[in-house]
Amino acid sequence: MDGNTLLNGLTAKGLLTPQNSQKLLGESSQLGKSVEDLIIDRRLVDDVELAKVKSEIIGIPYTSVDVKTITQDVLSLVPENTAKTYGVAPLKLDGRMLVVGMTSPQDAKAQEALRFVAKQNQVSLGVYLISHTDLEAVLRRYTPYESEVEQAVASLQQDSNKAIAAAKVKRSSIDEGEEIEQEAPIIKIVASTLKSAVEQGASDIHIEPLKDKLRIRFRLDGDLKEVSSFPLNIHDAVVSRVKVLTGLKIDEARVPQDGRFRDTIFNKDIDFRVATFPTPLGEKVAIRVLDPTVGLKNIENLGLVGKNAKMVEKAIVSPYGMVLVTGPTGSGKTTTLYSILQMLNKEDVNILSLEDPVEYFVSGVNQSQVKPEIGYTFASGLRQILRQDPDVIMVGEIRDNETAELAIHAALTGHVVLSTLHANNAVGVIPRLIDMGVEPFLVPAALNIMVSQRLVRRINPKCREMVEAPPEVQEIIKKELEKLPEVIKPSVAKFQPPYKIYRPKKDCTEKAFSGRIALFEVFEMTRELEAIVNADPTEGKIYDEAKRQGIVSLRQDGIIKALEGLISMEDVLRETRES
Repeated sequence: MDGNTLLNGLTAKGLLTPQNSQKLLGESSQLGKSVEDLIIDRRLVDDVELAKVKSEIIGIPYTSVDVKTITQDVLSLVPENTAKTYGVAPLKLDGRMLVVGMTSPQDAKAQEALRFVAKQNQVSLGVYLISHTDLEAVLRRYTPYESEVEQAVASLQQDSNKAIAAAKVKRSSIDEGEEIEQEAPIIKIVASTLKSAVEQGASDIHIEPLKDKLRIRFRLDGDLKEVSSFPLNIHDAVVSRVKVLTGLKIDEARVPQDGRFRDTIFNKDIDFRVATFPTPLGEKVAIRVLDPTVGLKNIENLGLVGKNAKMVEKAIVSPYGMVLVTGPTGSGKTTTLYSILQMLNKEDVNILSLEDPVEYFVSGVNQSQVKPEIGYTFASGLRQILRQDPDVIMVGEIRDNETAELAIHAALTGHVVLSTLHANNAVGVIPRLIDMGVEPFLVPAALNIMVSQRLVRRINPKCREMVEAPPEVQEIIKKELEKLPEVIKPSVAKFQPPYKIYRPKKDCTEKAFSGRIALFEVFEMTRELEAIVNADPTEGKIYDEAKRQGIVSLRQDGIIKALEGLISMEDVLRETRES
């Protein structure tokens, strides 16, 4: 495709500025690379948007690709080498028509190769234009994770000394060294494991030595699942390779170590947070996978909607005050704070954060990681942050009296302060602050809103069925809906007895659950609550005020989401208590 035509199309859609288009045209000529390749290499335009513009220009329809639907029989119709060389992805066999996706359907050589494939398999052809990201996803189906690691383990031939030596070679990328795959199979094993975790959407990787094997588990949608196992004698080599990537001490296995590294996988910048832990059988390694395309979400995608969302939006546009998010470890509190940060992240707002550690890097936010071992704590960092002329301050967690008092002080002196706190629910936030030594009379003036949350699995909409809830669940649903505030009841009037809930289909070939969503309860500071805090701030009296406000409890929020088919009622009842 002519580079000028593509640039004109992207400029007309507002995806590139005229200045950038002219610059790309000049660089394309100087570097001898196509305009499209430069755009892809530098990730200047979203891959899907680029494909859609190309589709309009060349008149071939665009389609997105769900790689899970592509069978091995369909893959076998197009050789892997042909698919890689010409950018051709077999998608499905519709009768005697082979439907393929192509990144450059106008390429004459690609067309010729495809005609040869069609003739060889005695099929006709249907062609769609697809994105480069979707093509790469299909190409990965040719060599799945299991096959890659099996080949690597086999090539070791039980030579653990050779494996350890190869793993300790310092390299700048997880993939570097694939060209000497036979010399460094450990590099291949670790790289394939990290890639597979990103591809499957895992939040964590666990590398664990057992008595008879080395086990690899991924945390997928909140649940741990074993994905592979290796001979135990390569454990040291695998751990050494992870340490090399992270910059940890290879020869220290007696004490825990932690660090992080970043790499580009499938055109995404992924951060890996690594922690080692000594056990009698060897070092266990836990790796947190921080994928910004998964972890950085907007408020609605989190599950914060309706009345709760409006209350949070009202609180964060206030010129000062605290927003505190509470919940158990792993409930998504930090993700919620990042979502709020992105809403506040504007050119005229100075945002600073103190985190332990920095989980996602947000452009435009001044993020700092505390280091308690050298005296740089949340408390000491807060003192320094106030000298940086901040508008918004994010503190990863309020853990002690000193941090709590400094955060309250910051909120009282004209700053928006976002933080997390460990409490059982939103009602428990104020008693927790007072228990930490904060003077009760300071709390109402400083605190805007309290948010509590829990994470539950989201049912795959392609793999669910509606059923009538059991009698005991019918009673729970009825009771909780009746207790909803009057302002909410019209929106749930469509749900009538006998209540229908959703569950995963037993015969579904896809994943039963896909991602997670949060349950929320939101509680705001009012004059009535201020009077309670100043007089007698018991949890019972605060709970009565929450009921007067018409708070939507975690269980009620979960039941509404379950009736809408987003989550299972079983998960709601397991994660919440009666309101």
